[in-house]
Amino acid sequence: MPFTRREFLQGGVAAFTMGVAAPSFLSDLAIAQGATRRNLVVLYLQGGNDALSMVVPYTDAFYYSRRPTLAVPAGTVLQIGSDTNGKPLGLHPRLSGLKTVFNQGQLAIIERTGYQNSSRSHFLGTDIWSTANPTNSVEAGWLGRYLDSLPSPVDPLTGWCTVGDVPHSLVGNHVSVPAIASISSYALQSPNSGVEAGFSRAGLAALSSIPTPNEPYLAFVNGTVQTALATLDRVASVGTYTGTVAYASDGLSQALKTVAGAIVRDIGTKVFWVQTGGYDTHSGQGVNTANGSYAGLMNTLSTALTAFYNDLRNQGLLQDTLLIQFSEFGRRITENGSQGTDHGAAAVMLAMGGAVHGGVYGTAPSLDPSPSNPTLENNGGDVTYETDFRSVYARAIENWLGADSVALLGGDFRKASLTFV
Repeated sequence: MPFTRREFLQGGVAAFTMGVAAPSFLSDLAIAQGATRRNLVVLYLQGGNDALSMVVPYTDAFYYSRRPTLAVPAGTVLQIGSDTNGKPLGLHPRLSGLKTVFNQGQLAIIERTGYQNSSRSHFLGTDIWSTANPTNSVEAGWLGRYLDSLPSPVDPLTGWCTVGDVPHSLVGNHVSVPAIASISSYALQSPNSGVEAGFSRAGLAALSSIPTPNEPYLAFVNGTVQTALATLDRVASVGTYTGTVAYASDGLSQALKTVAGAIVRDIGTKVFWVQTGGYDTHSGQGVNTANGSYAGLMNTLSTALTAFYNDLRNQGLLQDTLLIQFSEFGRRITENGSQGTDHGAAAVMLAMGGAVHGGVYGTAPSLDPSPSNPTLENNGGDVTYETDFRSVYARAIENWLGADSVALLGGDFRKASLTFV
């Protein structure tokens, strides 16, 4: 009888373990509708990125009066032109690599993304961005729902999470995505080596192939084992990828190198999840471009993304790849007493790829704390959203993945002016 992963867990079999380190419950996932080789990479900046330090309104006097120690000096920003209202903007000075990508027309900056009554909770905020539903933070994730919608034939590696725990965004009702944080650990765990290890693998494959028509739970486990075994060699092939550029040794760079390797090896993955932390900058955020903590975050981000961009371009695969970056919220406008910034509301999203129509989308806020300022909220303390984050999702779902965003997101969030892809 058919049943879901959720029902399997409720049946009390979650404690079942096997001698495979590959993540369990790898279910069949499908090839995208009408898209033969389109890769989506979702990058999560965990903690709440300070959008006003990433994309700087360097001509706004209130930016400097409200951030006397944290404001990025106007003379150091990397100018990128103006928003649609003509307000000049600049990137953080450590984003020089991304500035080059922007100049090449393949980086889109989407200003003031968010939703009404933004949550200040890391947990709830992340769940809302995951479900794409501010009124339901517990349903399946938006990427999980997309994977649920894919038709057969299926591939167990259609989704790949590069961290140890599968994020809410990738949790579906019928599919499961492997969490492969380490390629070397995604292998058959056998006490033997060499030929004997091969015998162990063959034995496990034989055991999992035994028909169990009257044991649905065991049949489900056996199917999981077979699927895991079928992916081992493909995942291992990614581990030999060296790239056409030198990737830095930090976690984000290495995760993106893994993604690049999976794309180049064409192992069947089309949705990747990458995340990096450190963005909850309540104190000691720093403005020093040499050793400030936020400057370090921007340097890591720019270095990793630029290497990924150049590598895929060299491989001729940049046109097939779209990367979208988000964070669970922005940060407050006025710096706090600890030379940091607290949880805020609307933030900035980035989109990068060979098919991206680069530029600035939307408008930057005026940071004038006047109650009549329509671009701020919470008594002028926070940036109010202009573009619903689900509009960005909708654009990626429809124009990149070729799926129905209205059905997946539970509403029509398409925005005609949002043409980044």
